[in-house]
Amino acid sequence: MPFREDQLAQRIVKPKTNLGPGFWPVTALIVVVSAIMVYLVETSPLPIGLVQAGAPADSVDALFRFLGAVAAVIFNIVTIYTIYFGIVFAAPKNAPPNAIGVQIHDAPVLEFWWTAIPTILVIVLSIYSVKIWADLQNTAGDVLTLEAIGYQFGFQFRYPKLANPTTELHLPIGTPTTIHVTSRDVIHGFWLPEFRIKVDMVPGLVNTVRITPTRLGTYRVVCSEFCGVLHGAMAGKVVVENQQDFAKWFAQQGGAQAAGGNGGVSAIPLASGTVAAGQTLFGQKCSACHSVGPFDQKQVGPGLGHIFSDPAHPKLVDGADPTPQNAAKIIHDGYQGDIGTMPSAQVNGLSNADIANLVAYLVSLSKK
Repeated sequence: MPFREDQLAQRIVKPKTNLGPGFWPVTALIVVVSAIMVYLVETSPLPIGLVQAGAPADSVDALFRFLGAVAAVIFNIVTIYTIYFGIVFAAPKNAPPNAIGVQIHDAPVLEFWWTAIPTILVIVLSIYSVKIWADLQNTAGDVLTLEAIGYQFGFQFRYPKLANPTTELHLPIGTPTTIHVTSRDVIHGFWLPEFRIKVDMVPGLVNTVRITPTRLGTYRVVCSEFCGVLHGAMAGKVVVENQQDFAKWFAQQGGAQAAGGNGGVSAIPLASGTVAAGQTLFGQKCSACHSVGPFDQKQVGPGLGHIFSDPAHPKLVDGADPTPQNAAKIIHDGYQGDIGTMPSAQVNGLSNADIANLVAYLVSLSKK
C-alpha cells in the first residue's frame, strides 16, 4: 500500500536533537570548573628554582600558561561530558542485546561549534607562537653578539675582541644579546632553563637566538642532548652582572688587548700556505656549505671557485675587495649577513696555518 504524502512528510521530518536531561546544568558546571582552573593556571607561582632571569622567559611562560588554560578547559569538556553522557544514555537493564541507543543526527549547531572552536584555538596558538619565535630570531639592535660552542664535554663562549674563548657565559644586565650556537664535534643541546631557551648545537650549522638578561645572578647552562658517556656532567654557568662588573671581568679575560693583532688576521702567515693541505681542509671543513664552482652555485653559502677573479661578483660577501688578506679575515672572524651565517675559525677548529692553507687553495682555484 503506497504512502500518502502526509505520511511521507512525517517520516522525513528531522528528529529533535536529544542531549539528555540535565545537559545545560552540566554545561554550567563545566563553565564554572573551567573558570576556576584557568584562574589557578594563570596565577600559580613558577616552579621552585625556575625563576625568570630574562627575556624570552616571560613570553614563553605566558605561552605555556595559555596552553595550560586551554588544556584545562578541553579536559573538563571531554571528561565531564563523557561521564554525563555515559550515565544518561546508558542502556537500560532490561534492554535487549541488539537495542540501538539514542541517535543524534543532523545537529548543525553542534557540528559548527565543535569545528569552529578548535580551529580558532589553533589559529590563535599559531599566531602567538610565531610571534615569540620571530622575536627570538630578530637580532636587529642587539648590543652584544657572541658564540656558544659545544664540545665533549663542556661549553665555550667566544666574545668579539676577546682572543681566547671562556668557559663561563657572562652577560651584562639589560643588554640585548645575540648568541650564535654551534658544535665542534657531535650534537649537543644548549639549554638555559632560567631564560627558557633550548637550541640544538649541530656541527657545521649555526643556530641563532637572542636573550636579554633582566635579573642579576648565576644560572645554569645544561646540555639537553645525549652526547656521550659524560653527558650528565656537561654543564656551565650564566653569570648576569651589572655593566661595571662585566667590564671588569671582560678586562680580566684580556678584552682590553684583544682588539690588537696578536691572535688576529695580521698574525696569519699567508705566504706559508700550501695548496694540497688547503684542498684537504676544504673537503673536511668547507665542502658541506661551499662548492668550488661559480659564486652563484650555492649549497649553503656561495661557490668559492673564482672569488678572486669573478667579474660578476667583484666584492667578497662582506663588501671588501677580493684579496687573500680579506678572505682570510672572513675565515678567521666568521660572517653574518643576508646570505647566511658562517662560523668563525674558533668554531671550526682552524688554526692560523689552516687558514693560510685554505687561502692558498682558494687562490689556486681562481687561477684556473
